[in-house]
Amino acid sequence: MDSLYLLIPIALIFCVIAIRLLLWAINSGQYEDLDKEAWRILQDQEQSSTGPAHKNPATDRHKDTREND
Repeated sequence: MDSLYLLIPIALIFCVIAIRLLLWAINSGQYEDLDKEAWRILQDQEQSSTGPAHKNPATDRHKDTREND
C-alpha cells in the first residue's frame, strides 16, 4: 500500500508529460501532412545537368554494350 503513494504520483506526472508532448507536436505542425514523406520517396528525383552524383559501373557497362550492338 505504501508503494502506491509513490507510484500513483509518478504515473500522473508521466501522463501529464505525455499529454504536453502530444499537444506540443500537434501545435508545432508535426501532424500537418502525414503523406508527404511517403510520396516523396516514391517520386523520381530530378538529376542535375552535370549528371547523377553516384554512378554505378555495373549499369554503365551494360549501357555501353547495348550501344555497341
